[in-house]
Amino acid sequence: MPEHLTSLNLIQHHPAEGPGAIDDWAESRGLTLKVFRADLGQLPSESAAPVIILGGPYESNAGPEWLAAERQWLAASIEAGAPVFAICLGAQLLALSLGGSVRRMAEPETGWTRISFANGQPLTVLEWHEDAIDLPPNAHLLASSVRCAQQMYAVGPTRVGVQFHPEWNAESVALLNTHFADDSPLPRDQDDSAAYRQVSDWLHVTLDQWHAATKA
Repeated sequence: MPEHLTSLNLIQHHPAEGPGAIDDWAESRGLTLKVFRADLGQLPSESAAPVIILGGPYESNAGPEWLAAERQWLAASIEAGAPVFAICLGAQLLALSLGGSVRRMAEPETGWTRISFANGQPLTVLEWHEDAIDLPPNAHLLASSVRCAQQMYAVGPTRVGVQFHPEWNAESVALLNTHFADDSPLPRDQDDSAAYRQVSDWLHVTLDQWHAATKA
């Protein structure tokens, strides 16, 4: 089978923010994640290849020099037709590339947060962000929370952005808490296994739908 059908590019921005539960999804679907560390200057070639873009503790409108390079790469890849599934910082970068904007919130949104989808189904997810997205043209709003209306959006079936972190599992949160120490607002020393399972189930279904659309 050709490599492009069995591998999937993933952009990581920070050593403590890896694929998490996306690893489990990819393995269960027979896919190999090809991880590129944008913060280390690693990016795939500009192309129409599908890509997942993770979050990170940076400002999408500014940030370090390598983030500007990533924005240029993303714009060129979108122009080439690349499908994108983007999380938190990634969702902000995607929105900017598609003509949206990003602004600072009055106060950050952190920890377990209840979001509601357009179909009315609620889900409790993990958040850690200070910025909010103003949707790009032709975007459909798919989920909102009380504090941040733009929790999930799509521009067509293959460009999807989520402001929350469905990829974070218990191991992800433990690593983030270790790395950021007292600066981390994420939960500690509590049993959130049921919540993680619900979010993981949602992530698997959502990634299945997105990945199927990339091959349509």
